Parts: sequence; structure tokens; C-alpha cells
Amino acid sequence: MKCGESRGWCHAGKKSPLFWMVGLGVAVAVLLAVSLCMGRFSIWPGDFVWLLRERLAGAASDAGYVFFDVRLPRILAALFIGAGLSMAGGAYQGIFNNPMVSPDLLGASSGAAFGAVLGILLSFSALGMELSAFLMGIAAVVITYVISLAAGGRGDLLSVLLTGSVVGSLFAAFTAGATYLSDPNSKMPEIAFWLMGGLANVSFREVWLLFLPFCLGGGILFLQRWQLNLLTFGDEEAMALGVNAARVRLCVTVGATLLTASSVAVAGMVGWVGLIIPHMGRALVGPDYRALLPVSALMGAGFLLLVDDVARNVNTTEIPLSILTAIVGAPFFILLLARRIRTQQEL
Repeated sequence: MKCGESRGWCHAGKKSPLFWMVGLGVAVAVLLAVSLCMGRFSIWPGDFVWLLRERLAGAASDAGYVFFDVRLPRILAALFIGAGLSMAGGAYQGIFNNPMVSPDLLGASSGAAFGAVLGILLSFSALGMELSAFLMGIAAVVITYVISLAAGGRGDLLSVLLTGSVVGSLFAAFTAGATYLSDPNSKMPEIAFWLMGGLANVSFREVWLLFLPFCLGGGILFLQRWQLNLLTFGDEEAMALGVNAARVRLCVTVGATLLTASSVAVAGMVGWVGLIIPHMGRALVGPDYRALLPVSALMGAGFLLLVDDVARNVNTTEIPLSILTAIVGAPFFILLLARRIRTQQEL
């Protein structure tokens, strides 16, 4: 089979998607090992087996605590969140045929932020705050669909997009109002720090909170990857091939919402990942979602892990993730936009 004959799995002048999947998988594994060693408490790769034996034997040491209770769950959380946001963003860009779409399109991020702020104001436990954020993120997307249907849109693209923008803005206003009413000496700094995003307080409890929605939401998106390919040609073409466009969008929305709400509940507002990573994935493997979803997941996992390494090692005080992702993401997107405009002018 020659390049260009396999519907996106082979591209002229480009490596095959399998090559990129294997290469990215190896790169993420290497970055994972390096990340486990990096930190103010250095741990060498040769110590991994010794620390594991120590933990299995029930012994306790400072190195074992740092490795298993602080660094490992944080790194796993970064992998799950980066992969989840990237898959959610890529899927949304497909079902709405819009390259500017990100995982917070339908209000999941804004809803989760309000849920977290509400949990902080009401002095919930850490788990209670995270569950409040997760459930409020899901509720925001449900409200978006209910209002869209009630307005007579019957789930069409424009109605859902406009409603999502309104609901997201409304929850952002609720978040701002709750922050304004909070105690400026205790609650407000906690809210501000959470909204900027970070993984400083992650434990294995948060990893499990991410793992279950990641498996369910990611599984839904992978099951819909064929239908996502057809939706990129438009609703009429997809329906002519036997695909129910409204049902596919609903399934993808459910999967992407689970991924986004759980990520925001654990890490706070982490922007740009779900917007720029899918574009980088398309540059490598093209628009075929059979390859784009796994490649985006691997790239997103590696990207956020690298950003988190910078956040916790560059400065004595940890840098919020949203600051670093914006510093990287904004220039990249400007370059992407300039390239797109140049390509259109050449055509």
C-alpha cells in the first residue's frame, strides 16, 4: 500500500502513526523516569527497586515517603490530566468542526471551578471539594444541553455552542461573586491559588478520582473514533452513511465532560492543553481519529508532565500550571494561526 491510500494512516513524506505512537510512548516513559528522579529531594534510578522493597516490607524512610506518597501520585495525576484534556479537546474540535474549540466549551471547566470555590467557602474536606467540583462541572454541561433543547435547538451545533458560552460565563460570574464574598485573609488566597492550577497537594486519592473517569470517558471517545471521522465531513454526509450525528455528539460530550470535570476538580484551571495538543497531533498523524486520539493522549500526558516538572523545580515556590501552559500555548497558537493564514493565501 502506497502512502496516501490508507485514509490517514500513511501520509506522503510523513512517518506512519504507529511510528509516532511508539516514539511518543517511549518518550513519555523516559520523561516519567526522569520526573521521578527530579526534585529538591533527589532520587536516583538505581534506588527505585530498593524503595519498592522497603515499601513492601512495611519500612518507612524519608526517601520512600517522597517517592511513593508525594512524587509518584503527582506524576500520575499529570499524565492522566494531560491525556484527558488533550483527548477531550480533540474530540470537541471534531464534533463541532471548529479548530478553536477547547474542553471548556460547554461550561464544564467553569462549572467545576464554581463547585470547587463553593467547597472552599463551605469548608469542605479536600475530597468533598473535589467531588463538588466534579459534580458541578457535569451539572454545567447538563444545563447547557437542557437549555439548548428547551430553546428549540434540538441539539444543533449553533444552539449548543451559544448556550455553552452563556452557561460558562454565568458560572464564571458565580465564581467571581463567591470569591468576592470570601474572607480576604483565609479563603480568598486559597481560592486564587486553586484557580491558577497546580498539583502540589495531589495524593493517590486524587489519582483514583482521575482514573475512573479517565477510563470511562476515554473509553467512550475511543469507541466513537470512527463516527468522529465521519462527522468531520458534516452532518448530512455522516447521516447518509448511517451515523446519528446528534447521538454521537451526545456520547462524545459525555466522555469529554467526564475527562474535563475530573481534571479541573483535581488540578484547578489548566488552560491551553486541550486546545494546542490536538493541533500538534494533527501535524504528526493527520485528522484520522483512530490515530489522533492516542497520539494526542500521549503528547498531552508528556506535555503536562514536563510543564509540572518545570513548575516544581525552577523556583523555590511552585509556579501555577496555568501560567506556564499559557506562556507555552499562546505563542504556539499564534504561530499556528499565522501558518494557517499563509496557507490560505497561497491557495
